[in-house]
Amino acid sequence: MKTYIKNGNESGARQRQRFVLNSETILRYLIGNDEEIETLIMCKGSEVDLVATDFNVYEAIASVKPYDEFKLNKLTKFFEVVEISSYRESRGEKPIIKDERVEELRKRALGKR
Repeated sequence: MKTYIKNGNESGARQRQRFVLNSETILRYLIGNDEEIETLIMCKGSEVDLVATDFNVYEAIASVKPYDEFKLNKLTKFFEVVEISSYRESRGEKPIIKDERVEELRKRALGKR
């Protein structure tokens, strides 16, 4: 997970933390047991902005296997609190996910199973 601090205005207002969620972090939230990321998303406070691209969400969902303990309610909560931006608008065409990338994401997000 990458962390950025959003530039605040010069009036001395409090700055909000901005967390950019990558594919591995989203997958870990959806099917893993990472209390830190679950708490961050499930109990998101007003001082935090969570953002991800549609491509990162696509990669994470495409990496879920039929035998995983995937709970649809977690995905619903994810879309409720995370701002989704367009990959295409910022970086161009979205690549197609391949089996090698799925295995790489699963290994990085969940460790070897």
